[in-house]
Amino acid sequence: MAIAIINTYLVLLFLLVHFGIVRFNLFWKASPFLVLLLTMFGLLIPMGWGAPQGSALVVRNAVSIVPDVAGEVTEVPVVANEPLKAGDVLFKIDPTPYDAQVQSIAARLKLASTRLSQMTTLFERDAGRGFDVEQRQSEVDQLKGQLQAAQWNLDKTVVKAPADGYVTNLALRKGARVANLPLSPVMAFIDTSDTIIGVVINQNDARYVAPGQEVEATFKFAPGRVYPGKVESVLQAIATGQTQTSGTAVMPKEIEAVPFVVRVRLDDVDFVRRLPAGATGTAAIYTDRLKPTHIVRRVILRQVAIVNYINPF
Repeated sequence: MAIAIINTYLVLLFLLVHFGIVRFNLFWKASPFLVLLLTMFGLLIPMGWGAPQGSALVVRNAVSIVPDVAGEVTEVPVVANEPLKAGDVLFKIDPTPYDAQVQSIAARLKLASTRLSQMTTLFERDAGRGFDVEQRQSEVDQLKGQLQAAQWNLDKTVVKAPADGYVTNLALRKGARVANLPLSPVMAFIDTSDTIIGVVINQNDARYVAPGQEVEATFKFAPGRVYPGKVESVLQAIATGQTQTSGTAVMPKEIEAVPFVVRVRLDDVDFVRRLPAGATGTAAIYTDRLKPTHIVRRVILRQVAIVNYINPF
């Protein structure tokens, strides 16, 4: 933008001198440098405070799918990268051993309930002991708890999608054996119910950024277009400022002024839903300060949107 302004001024100055409108004296010879200083310190540098710009990244939450029960996979009805709704079946595990466990406990519960009924009848007729009734009642309660746990295991042989999204990098096949181990996920599920768009803003430009401010963003995925939105939050911590419990003394390290991350939300919900995880772009935040600089930032952002047609980086 500074180059465009200076070039425009030089062309205008050349025409004024060429047609004799102004004399090409020392002042006009030095004027390009004065315009450059005025542009830099009066417009472009303050624009970083009033309308900061930074790289944008689309992030989606990934859920590692780990079954709650172990067994042999009997069916994998999903297709990689196809949209799914919450509750859709991801895969099924052979339910035979878990169904047998449910039936076994159910049979024992039926017998225990019959004995409880008999003992209760005898006690009511003064022909039995209250202790026997309590003992049978305890057995029934225990078996009901075991039946509930066994039924839960049986239900978990059908693994369902935890939210709207899709499965990516699908390698699970029928006949594979899976285990309920946290370190052994069987597939990765990408949650599309919420889309996180983060914008990195230099620390010296982030002082006036606040939730609710206007945002414009353009993405490589959709060149030539600018999408409006709002600042959702300014993350209050980054990795370099984090400390963890340790048994060692403080380890000195090089301090860097790394950018802050601002989370934004775009107004076009349908477009946001279509944005792939990892999509990159550029976003500008229009703060409540130095509003005249917003016009220049809008022009620059639209130039970036057009250049996205040919610039893959």
